[in-house]
Amino acid sequence: MSIKNNIDSLQSELVGSACKLIAVSKTQPIEKIAEAYQAGQRLFGENKAQEMALKYEQLPKDIEWHMIGHLQTNKVKYLAPFVSLIHSVDSFKLLAEINKQAAKCSRVISCLLQMHIAREDTKFGFDENELLSLLSSHELEALKNIRVVGLMGMATFTENESLIRSEFQNLHQLYIRIKEMKLGTNVIMQELSMGMSLDYKIAIEEGSTMVRIGTAIFGERNYNQ
Repeated sequence: MSIKNNIDSLQSELVGSACKLIAVSKTQPIEKIAEAYQAGQRLFGENKAQEMALKYEQLPKDIEWHMIGHLQTNKVKYLAPFVSLIHSVDSFKLLAEINKQAAKCSRVISCLLQMHIAREDTKFGFDENELLSLLSSHELEALKNIRVVGLMGMATFTENESLIRSEFQNLHQLYIRIKEMKLGTNVIMQELSMGMSLDYKIAIEEGSTMVRIGTAIFGERNYNQ
């Protein structure tokens, strides 16, 4: 199937839900991203700041660029002028750097706090206690150039659908609990980013508001690029 047909098929699955499609364009050439753009896609996800900055320069400016990969503090400067949403904030140190670079650009950058929900140690993210401590801290409220708008999580890479569903359910329940808390002025829980090509259907069923899909749109990636 073509990129357009893949996007149309995925969008049809999202009808009736509050879930948005993030097309994961990491390692994809400009031509393929442009093809997705012509098919109506406007939300794209990248995992490398400098690659995203290069693509931003070459593609239409009504694209919303989402950083979905692990972000190092020294790379924030490359995306601060234009990034729409950073999904992968996994430390206060990173939040502080995003705030610093956003201030230089006279912007307020929206962020998701990445939660460690998988059984794999290789995944990044906060645990629940760390999250609650951060959300109640005066240090977070002092950051005027960021806005925490939700949570992100990556499920265990497994064929065990019961485990994946359980991890997504737990994250959704935490998200709902936090929505009901008294939060700082720069925190508003409105997005829950969970689900990729292999598990997005479960994620949608469990309350995801954003699914990050690459392979099911663009096909298998060339990791040698």
